[in-house]
Amino acid sequence: MIKNNVTRMLESRGIPYQTFELPIEKIGAIEAAQILGIDPELVFKTIVVERKGGAKPILALVPGPREVNLKALARSLNEKKVYLATQKGAEQLTGLKVGGISPLALINRGFDVVVDRAAEAHEQIYVSGGQRGLNVRLPTKDLIDLTHARTAAISI
Repeated sequence: MIKNNVTRMLESRGIPYQTFELPIEKIGAIEAAQILGIDPELVFKTIVVERKGGAKPILALVPGPREVNLKALARSLNEKKVYLATQKGAEQLTGLKVGGISPLALINRGFDVVVDRAAEAHEQIYVSGGQRGLNVRLPTKDLIDLTHARTAAISI
């Protein structure tokens, strides 16, 4: 079982979770779901979204088969316009590799976290464990509470 800062933090807070090892190369949420044998709607990918003017970026969590709706995301945060970070930009902003970006690894780093409302339909969801090759399943409510996330309809 892989141990890292995310799993240690979950353990220290008494949050029930389960880890799943995946191939170390960058794979998408749909492929991760296929490997795990689960519904892709349960695997939430973390999308790094930038604001105008250099304010702290946003971490948008959406179900694997969906895309982030930038207009809806901007509305949910009272922003005029937001835009997707490039892969290189996302890595520079978070300090994590694409495929391993996780809101759980970025707690208390000033990111606004917005989880698509679809998550509320599931008791538990899967998110990156903060490194490529590691997914974590945890209670949706705990993820939202830990990351101080808001929920909104942000996917299409």
